[in-house]
Amino acid sequence: MPAIVLITTAAIPPAVEAMLTKGLGHAIELLPGKSESHLMISYQEKTPMAFHGEKQSACAFLEVSCFGRVDPKGYDAMTGAVCKLLEDTLQIPAASTYIKYTETTNWGWNKKNF
Repeated sequence: MPAIVLITTAAIPPAVEAMLTKGLGHAIELLPGKSESHLMISYQEKTPMAFHGEKQSACAFLEVSCFGRVDPKGYDAMTGAVCKLLEDTLQIPAASTYIKYTETTNWGWNKKNF
């Protein structure tokens, strides 16, 4: 039951959103035990962002939330894949991308908690 929130300065046209959805679906599967089949993604495009104390034209912040514990090696693999995906689709440099990983033991879905 993973979820990803992508906040970016970039515009995300429908064709690019489709590529991001597919790419993030593949990236989440780099985390052992996580799959695209339960992945929820939210996009927040054209968001003003500052980095290094200055307004940025190409910047991204991702929040990746996961139910349960994940092997940290999976996070390394996912970070590399996500940074490459954002460089290829939105021209956002890896050096302008932050990714926050959060693990939780409490997750609600389909009228119940896990």
